[in-house]
Amino acid sequence: MRALDAEHYVLDVQLRRERVPSFDRYPFSLPALRHFERLELHPAVTFVVGENGSGKSTLLEGIAAAWGFNPEGGTKNFRFSTRASHSELHEHLRLGKSYRRPKDGFFLRAESFFNVATEIEELDRGPGGPPIIDSYGGQSLHDQSHGESFFALMTHRFGGHGFYVLDEPEAALSPARQLAMLRRLHELVQKKSQFVIATHSPILMSYPDAWIYQIDEGGLSRVAYRDTEHYELTRAFLNSPESFLRGLLE
Repeated sequence: MRALDAEHYVLDVQLRRERVPSFDRYPFSLPALRHFERLELHPAVTFVVGENGSGKSTLLEGIAAAWGFNPEGGTKNFRFSTRASHSELHEHLRLGKSYRRPKDGFFLRAESFFNVATEIEELDRGPGGPPIIDSYGGQSLHDQSHGESFFALMTHRFGGHGFYVLDEPEAALSPARQLAMLRRLHELVQKKSQFVIATHSPILMSYPDAWIYQIDEGGLSRVAYRDTEHYELTRAFLNSPESFLRGLLE
């Protein structure tokens, strides 16, 4: 199960703190960034976890944009902009790249994947070349449920030897589909892929040997899977839902 064949495309992410105008303004005031200096990445899978509003999605967006991905999602070839809502963070990040170069890559943002699907349809209405949707399984992503389209992306579009940045990929997936995604993740790691993933899912973050960075008011710190708030809270609930709910609702 170990990621012995994984490629290290991005070694680390550094914040050029000397260039930050102020740590009292967004996005640098977020818990994930206020004390941020350097994030070392695992050669296979790195998870970033934390509460809503902690800055994990903003950090992933910055990494993706610094790599050259479209901030709304997609590959480096996607240049659409539905609404320019991304932060300036990418301008202040330095990615430590290895000598290896990936053959594939994708930035998945759960909240804007609808826009990616729309852009694919718009491009396929134009002239030239085979339909782009063929690389996503051949069926319109809009004709599938949100969860099915996410899974089609990982199954058909992700080919391996890639650098993939995923922001909450579990957002539309059932627990069974999350387990299936975990299996697909492992297949892609075995094909020399590297992932950086923001997630709330205890299922996904259980991937063996992955590094997990948890965000709190003190910033980012690496933790063991069973020490994450997500695991501890889920375990406490499932061990005794009746008493948990009684304490919560009384």
